[in-house]
Amino acid sequence: MTAAVLKRGARPPKAGKGRDQRATAGGTPPTRRQIGLAAGILLAITIAVMIAIGVPQRLWAGFVVWTAARGWEVRHVELTGAREQERLAIYAAVLNGPTNAMLSTDLDDVRDRLRGLPWVADASVQRRLPDTLVIEVTERKPVALWQYRQQLAAIDISGRVLTRERLERWNDLPILVGAGANARARDAIALIAATPLGRDVDAAVFVGGRRWDLRFKSGETLALPDRPGEAKAALTSFARLDGQGPQRLLGGRFTRFDMRLPGRMIVAGPAVADTLAAAEKARRAAAQAQKI
Repeated sequence: MTAAVLKRGARPPKAGKGRDQRATAGGTPPTRRQIGLAAGILLAITIAVMIAIGVPQRLWAGFVVWTAARGWEVRHVELTGAREQERLAIYAAVLNGPTNAMLSTDLDDVRDRLRGLPWVADASVQRRLPDTLVIEVTERKPVALWQYRQQLAAIDISGRVLTRERLERWNDLPILVGAGANARARDAIALIAATPLGRDVDAAVFVGGRRWDLRFKSGETLALPDRPGEAKAALTSFARLDGQGPQRLLGGRFTRFDMRLPGRMIVAGPAVADTLAAAEKARRAAAQAQKI
């Protein structure tokens, strides 16, 4: 080992740019940025581990239980807008969650359960702390009675069955008859409403899953084409013919009108038989006159 020897009174050499400097025994100390980065990584790891083992969830659950024990739970339901839907069914849907704690009540879940009820088209759900849910429901509107397999039900415009009870309240609504007629309720209602004869229609029979026969209150049946546009045009033409002349087409003189063929109307009923009998009588009279 070698060592530099200094003479008495001599000064140590000055450090310069070109001279090597010895590192301190402890190395270069970490900077603040490095310390902060290490602390951030450690914190992130700690949070990830806590989340993985469910610490935040347990803390939140404990807090919810603590608040519920102090009155923050669903104890009251303020309800508006319910007329047809039974209130008990609404309350049961609202309180059917896993817990009644106010802070853990899922408002969207409550709304979805309410919308699953027959009469409820939509609902708004709000919290009123500490213990009240404010519910406003929008109910569906019956537009027709659906007859299928000899059973009647009130339905809305989408064809959804609302109720099969106390149907006498809607005796003035049209009756849609047949399998799948409820799913075409919107088309049937639009067709009936497009003519002044709508008030005379008693029922619309869905034939073959593709077209409508209209039954009038006076007893006649009108067979319409398959396509909605052609059916509307045929019904408009029929309404115009019914309003012409001293005698209406409706009223018992005929039993059936068939307008499925463009530009043609085939009729049946007593008036047809009378007309044919009168024509036959006139033909015979003319033949007898020729013999004389």
